[in-house]
Amino acid sequence: MKYKLTFYLLSAVLFSPFFAIADSAIFAGGCFWCMESDFEKLDGVTDVISGFTGGTIHNPKYNGNHEGHFEAVLITYDPKTISYEKLLAHYWINIDPFDAHGQFCDKGPSYKSAIFVANDKERTLAEQSRKKVTEQFPNKEIITPVLKASTFYPIQGKESYHQDYYKKNPIRYKTYRWNCGRDKRLKEIWGKRASH
Repeated sequence: MKYKLTFYLLSAVLFSPFFAIADSAIFAGGCFWCMESDFEKLDGVTDVISGFTGGTIHNPKYNGNHEGHFEAVLITYDPKTISYEKLLAHYWINIDPFDAHGQFCDKGPSYKSAIFVANDKERTLAEQSRKKVTEQFPNKEIITPVLKASTFYPIQGKESYHQDYYKKNPIRYKTYRWNCGRDKRLKEIWGKRASH
């Protein structure tokens, strides 16, 4: 009886119209403040978390050791509202895919761009999107790689002020973004497609 009750309760939750299934994506595009801002505006994106991924050091710190890691965002989204392909398309027009040294004014290994894929389907879609960008710029080298996803470490503790920085510190954020030349460079690369 106990197992039947558990089964019925679980079934009711799983097949309830209120039960939402979410997917996730991990992208590195330089400053994670900017990536949060760029993705949280999309319909269907339910959360964007700043953190580190791609390296081997456990619990990397922004003001400590994060060697080998990329600044990245973990995006949670509703696949019924927005597809992984649309997230990829939005990703490309918010990065400089030609910069081998970082992104915009931020240089160094942790600021490089990358798409982190969790499975073969994501890899196929990411590679297809990369190919489309390569075809748009036949005389330039696309630096942004497609990499296998590894542990994502959210910024937390004393450094949690980085989460939603653009909301908590809008003037400082806008000043940083303008001084960094991010939107100017995006417009140079993507023209009217740039989302700012």
